[in-house]
Amino acid sequence: MKGFGVHACMWTMKWERDGAELGVRSAAGYNVDFVEIPLLDPSIVDTVHTRKLLEKYELNAVCSLGLPEGRWPSSNPEGAISFLKIALEKSKEMGAEALTGVTFGGIGERTGFPPTRAEIDNVAYAVDAIGKYAKSLGLLFGIEPVNRYETHLLNTGWQARDLIERIGNDNVFIHLDTYHMNIEEKGVVNGIIDASKYLKYIHLSESDRGTPGCGTCDWDEIFAGLAAVGFDGGMAMESFIELPPEIANGLCVWRPVANSNTEVMDEGLPFLRNKAKQYRLI
Repeated sequence: MKGFGVHACMWTMKWERDGAELGVRSAAGYNVDFVEIPLLDPSIVDTVHTRKLLEKYELNAVCSLGLPEGRWPSSNPEGAISFLKIALEKSKEMGAEALTGVTFGGIGERTGFPPTRAEIDNVAYAVDAIGKYAKSLGLLFGIEPVNRYETHLLNTGWQARDLIERIGNDNVFIHLDTYHMNIEEKGVVNGIIDASKYLKYIHLSESDRGTPGCGTCDWDEIFAGLAAVGFDGGMAMESFIELPPEIANGLCVWRPVANSNTEVMDEGLPFLRNKAKQYRLI
C-alpha cells in the first residue's frame, strides 16, 4: 500500500461487473497507483473479472467495507468473523493487498452509550482472529476509527492503537481518515502521532466530504504531520458523490457534497498531490 489512490465510491459503491468496469477504468484515467474497492456485498463480486481489470489497467487495489447489521463484532463476533473471512478471500482472489475500513463494526452502529467492556472484548476477539486469518492469506487487515456519529466503538487514533496493542497482532494496521480526525482529534497531528507506529493507510477527505481544498481541513498540518512521523503508506482520496440510501443514512450525508465527481477529481486530486509533493511524501 504505497503512493496515491482513490476510493471507487467516487463512481460506484456497488462492485458488480458494471461497477467494477467503471471504477477501475475511471481511476486509471487519473494515473493513480491504486484503487480502493468497496466490498459492502462480497457476494456480488466477480473476482476473476476484477483481477483482469486491475491487470489490464496496471492498478494495485485495497478493499474496504463496513459490516452489515447482524454481523457487528460487538454483538456477534462469530458472525463478523465469518463475513470477514469471505471478504478476505474475495480480496485475495482479486489481487488486493489489504482489507480495511470499519472492519470492527458497522457504519451507523451506535447504542446511545459508551462502549461496554463486553463490546470491546468482542471486538478485540474478532479483530485478532480475522487479522490472523488475513495473515494466512498474505493480506493485511486494517481498522479505521470513525467519528462519533457513525460508531460509538473507535473514534480516535489512540483508541485504534490501544486495541492493536491489546491483541498484539502484527498483521493489523491503523487506517486514519482526515474527515473523522477533523471531528474527533485534539489536533490532527496528535492523532497521527498516536497512531504512527501502526499507521499504513489514510483517507484524504475534506471536512464536508466534498472537494479537498474547499473545506476547513488544515492540509498543511495533515501532510506535515505525516511527513514528521515518516509515513510511507497508501494515501487515498475519498469523497462521497454516488451513495446508495442505506450508506448515505449511515454516513449522514443529506445533500450533495460537490457538483460532480469530475469536479472532485479535477480539482481535489491535483490539490492533494501537490501538497503530498510539497511535503516529500510522493
